[in-house]
Amino acid sequence: MATHGIGRRAAHSRDLDAAGRQALERLRALCLALPGTTEKVAWGEPTFRVGGKLFAQLDNHHHGAGHFAVWLAMPLGAQEGLVYTDPGRFFVPPYVGGRGWVGVRLDRRPRWRLIESLVGEAYRAVAPRRLASARRAGRSPTVTRRERGARRDRRRRPAP
Repeated sequence: MATHGIGRRAAHSRDLDAAGRQALERLRALCLALPGTTEKVAWGEPTFRVGGKLFAQLDNHHHGAGHFAVWLAMPLGAQEGLVYTDPGRFFVPPYVGGRGWVGVRLDRRPRWRLIESLVGEAYRAVAPRRLASARRAGRSPTVTRRERGARRDRRRRPAP
């Protein structure tokens, strides 16, 4: 179930212009649509987590940076390819860039289908296997294999 702190969200959103608020809301919708995702304000920015692990963080001109972006956890090798192919859109973020994370600018006509795909990739990179595999298969991760078997057995039993 997706959760987020309404009070904290509103306090942070007022620092953004209309385009920034719209981009944040769209990013928030993408992240919170993923199973088991929560939002938490950390380091003064909204962050998105699954199983307690960070997979996305907003970058609202962090430490005076000249951009509005999102930082995403990426699998091995993805960062290099993205930054090399489009350095105007992608960058190596501070602190987490050495671990393969990639920054995606949201202030330069973002390509939301691409961002949706990258958010999903970041989620799968850190999500517990049970959640990530359920997401790939398109089923609810809240039903365990044992529960599915019990449901199947109930359907097979003849009525008394």
